Amino acid sequence: MSDQSFSATFLAEAAEIAGKIDPQQVDAMAERLAAVREGGGRLFILGVGGGAGHASHAVNDFRKLCGIESYAPTDNVSELTARTNDEGWETSFEAWLETSRLSAEDALLVFSVGGGSRERNVSMNLVKAIELAKRVGAGVVSIVGKPDGTAAQESDVAIVVPAPPERLTPHTEAFQAVVWHLLVSHPSLATKPGKWESLAASTG
Repeated sequence: MSDQSFSATFLAEAAEIAGKIDPQQVDAMAERLAAVREGGGRLFILGVGGGAGHASHAVNDFRKLCGIESYAPTDNVSELTARTNDEGWETSFEAWLETSRLSAEDALLVFSVGGGSRERNVSMNLVKAIELAKRVGAGVVSIVGKPDGTAAQESDVAIVVPAPPERLTPHTEAFQAVVWHLLVSHPSLATKPGKWESLAASTG
């Protein structure tokens, strides 16, 4: 495949994926997160690798644009690495959430390609965090690439990005950003516009 045909294929796949994401599921996720805010709960955003980068960015957006108290354990490098070094990677998120007193008023938002799997021993830090959330009655929503992982199976609302297997990771991670930006712009969640949107409105 030539460079040009690969680019065209990738972009065509992205357009097809966008058309297949169920807007009603996104609306349901927005409403679920709005209920967390209205109930005085907090949003804990979890991801590893690219998902950790998304989590940090999304924390900013949910706090600034939606007024939701939000946190990501991966933003605290000292605590994360201390817990990983002393107790292990598998429990790093679970222990962080326990110290944060995760409760039924709170929710997790998970960014993951596979969503974790106890059976396959994959992304066990996410699996254990989701299991903790279920035990305490906290909400769980996720944006993932596979329907059979722990995140998709245990979420109150899951958006599964319908990406082709040969490009599952890049498309899933790209659409995680698309969907969370949709959420922070959603009328059920947004309490203020972004800076450039507010400037455009004031000069329009």
